[in-house]
Amino acid sequence: MSPLVQFRDVTLGYDRHPAVHHLNGEIATGALLAVIGPNGAGKSTLFRGLVGILKPLSGTILTGGIDCKDIAYLPQTADIDRSFPISVFDFVGTGLWRRIGFFGGVGKGARENIAQALAAVGLSGFENRGIGTLSGGQMQRMLFARVLLQDARLIVLDEPFNAIDAKTSADLLALVKRWHAEGRTVLAALHDMDLVRAHFPQTLLLARGRVAWGATAEVLTAENLAEARRMCEAFDDHAVACVADEDASRAA
Repeated sequence: MSPLVQFRDVTLGYDRHPAVHHLNGEIATGALLAVIGPNGAGKSTLFRGLVGILKPLSGTILTGGIDCKDIAYLPQTADIDRSFPISVFDFVGTGLWRRIGFFGGVGKGARENIAQALAAVGLSGFENRGIGTLSGGQMQRMLFARVLLQDARLIVLDEPFNAIDAKTSADLLALVKRWHAEGRTVLAALHDMDLVRAHFPQTLLLARGRVAWGATAEVLTAENLAEARRMCEAFDDHAVACVADEDASRAA
């Protein structure tokens, strides 16, 4: 199967300090991939680079000719300003902005689509609630509803099952499997190794750089996990991008 995403010697970071270093690899169209690693491994940084929020310090991320309209991104709930005065209905409706435009009207068809997305995640009746009133599980359901509306070919989920109850996790995992069955490419940053082993056929083990990437059973070995911990502990958070990165940046 042809790759949808390719990482070519990609370094990502902030203020010239790399958080993901010289990553190479590719993700096949229709893949269901878990991205795992210790805290501080660079998982969120990698996802921000993939969806275009963060520009690589060096290297290239290729996305198979798809544009931003074909990528849906679910950030960690900590990245959402829950004090912002917006209703659940209107927040989920932002998933349509790329199709109807920021100032596009929300007509009857769009309103029906929003209602269907809310029903699909078990939030019917929550339309007029402010997002600040939601529990952690309800907040995550709302974010999944927005992803549903985006109808994207590439879906990027940052810690989608973190700090939510078992019922919510099961319901949202069913949506992930549905997207995969539809041929969409799904990436999820995860911590639960049992969940990864049970439901994700492919895994990238990240520790600021690539430790292992491939079939989940072959990646999640004791040796690889120990190496990931060692790499994260040894990484210099104050290091700057290497000379090769700087030379490439000047040549660009």
